[in-house]
This record gives sequence, C-alpha cells and structure tokens, in this order.
Amino acid sequence: MKETAIETTAPAVPGQKLRKSEWVRDVIRDKWLYYMLLPGVAYFLIFKYVPMYGIIMAFQDYKPHLGYAHSPWVGLKHFQRFFSEPQFWMLFRNTVLLAIYNLVFFFPLPIVLALMLNEVRKERFKRFVQTLVYIPHFVSWVVVVGIFYMLLTTENGILNELLYHLTGKKIAFLMEPEWFRTMIVSQSIWKEVGWGTIIFLAALSGVDIQLYEAARMDGAGRWRQLWHITLPAISSTIVILLILRLGNFLDAGFEHIFLMLAPTNREVGEVFDTYVYMKGLSQGQYSYSAAVGLFKSLVGLILVLGSNWMAKKFGQEGVY
Repeated sequence: MKETAIETTAPAVPGQKLRKSEWVRDVIRDKWLYYMLLPGVAYFLIFKYVPMYGIIMAFQDYKPHLGYAHSPWVGLKHFQRFFSEPQFWMLFRNTVLLAIYNLVFFFPLPIVLALMLNEVRKERFKRFVQTLVYIPHFVSWVVVVGIFYMLLTTENGILNELLYHLTGKKIAFLMEPEWFRTMIVSQSIWKEVGWGTIIFLAALSGVDIQLYEAARMDGAGRWRQLWHITLPAISSTIVILLILRLGNFLDAGFEHIFLMLAPTNREVGEVFDTYVYMKGLSQGQYSYSAAVGLFKSLVGLILVLGSNWMAKKFGQEGVY
C-alpha cells in the first residue's frame, strides 16, 4: 500500500497590507462615529496637550516680550524658591486638609444616594428626586456662595436670625477660620453630590436582576443583597472614580475657594490654586506660578500611578 503524503500548509497569516486595508475599511464603515469623536479629540489637543509646551516656562525666567525661545534658563530655581517659601507648608496643609475632607465626606455620598435611589420603586418619584438633586450642579459657584451668604451672614442672614432668636447670639460662619473648611465641604456636597450619582446609577442599571431573584429565593434580605450583590457589582466603578479623583487631589477648586476667602480666614483658606492666581496673574510671576502648577501635576500623577498599582494589587481593574 502506497502511502500518500499529505501536504499540510499553515494558515496564511494576513500581512501588514491586508491588516491596513481592513482597518481602512472599518474606518470608512464607521466614519460617522469617528466624526462624532473629532470634537472631543480637538478639545484635548487644543486645551490639554498643546498648552503642555508651556511647562518649559517653569525652568525659565520667562519674559513675555522674549517668548519661550529667548527667555533665559534658570533650571530648578523656581522650585527651590517655592519649597523654601514660608507659605509653602501653610499652603500644603490647607490644600491637603481640604482634599482629605472632600475625599472622606463628599466622595462616599454620591454612592450612598445612588444606592438609595436604586431602591425606589416608584419611577415618577425617583425621576423627581433625581431632577431635584441634579439642579444645583448647573448653578455657578458665584450663585452658590451668594445663597450661603444670604443664609449665614450676621447681617440679617436667615439662619443667623433664627439662631439669634433661639440662643441670643450669632455666629460669623463666613468669617471665622474654624468654619471655613466646613463651609467649603458642605457647599461642594450641596452642589455636586446629585450629579455624582449619574455614573453610579448607570453602573447599577447593569446589574443582572436574576442575581437579586436568586438571592431572595435563598432568603437574603435587602441588606444582604446590597452587601453581596450591589456593592461588588459597582466596586470597579468606585475604584476607577477614586483613582481619577486622586489625580486631582491638590485641585481644591480655584473659583470656589477664591469666592469664600476673606482676610480673617486666609490663614486656613489659602491653597495652591489661589496662590498661583495671586503670583501668576496679579503679580506677573509667570515662571514661578508655572513651577507651582507643575508641582501639583506631578503629585497628581504619582497618586494616580500609585493608586492604580494598589488597585491591581487587590484584584481590581484599575484605570489602565
């Protein structure tokens, strides 16, 4: 019996040219999706990446009439000056404390509110509450601070007048340093906590209903379902948002802080953002303020990389 050799050939691996043609075909097929992507890409290129060229100003003694090309280089001079300034530790303390307060008191509240809204069964009432808590997000900080001023000022402020009738004295909430951080955090909560629930509600809508039905059949109550189904289902969303928030850890919010600052609370209210405004725009020290801003950015980058590494270490997906 004559053996016949069976010729086996490996499946052809598509070449670079074929892969390129497939990519072009996919782009043409989904061209409208790519058109929709263009405004977002243009925004990041124009307002995020192109301005990064200005980082070199932190290492120069920048003069507007000389420009980047002809301004003298000074190396780390501005960083050395910043770290040796008497105000550095005051600014660092104020900024970090406000960031920690926001992280501890503000960050969990959108999660709690989203979990509470998720338990509401009457859709009309649920939509009404969602609309009610979303509205403050669209109010500017100027209006928010104005509202709180009308409520808390010692001169005919509504809450202070009520406090005076009950206790016989008024409290200067807007001026006394010990109330400053409480005011900042409470205003942030009132304005943004409702808006922060959107992502968590979207994550909750993706939880499989059959998991809850199986848990109820096993005798699990609402708290058991919350602890063993709901929270694990949105844990990756919570971790990602926490990592992103740590990236802006030292961003206290210039407009909000600036509107609340007064000579009596500046010792506890001055942060890096307002310091950069004062040095950069008010006094024209562009290179020095650029160095302060670069320091903030580097701290944020380190926190994002570190928290992302920690998240992966504990079995979470992380940002990348």
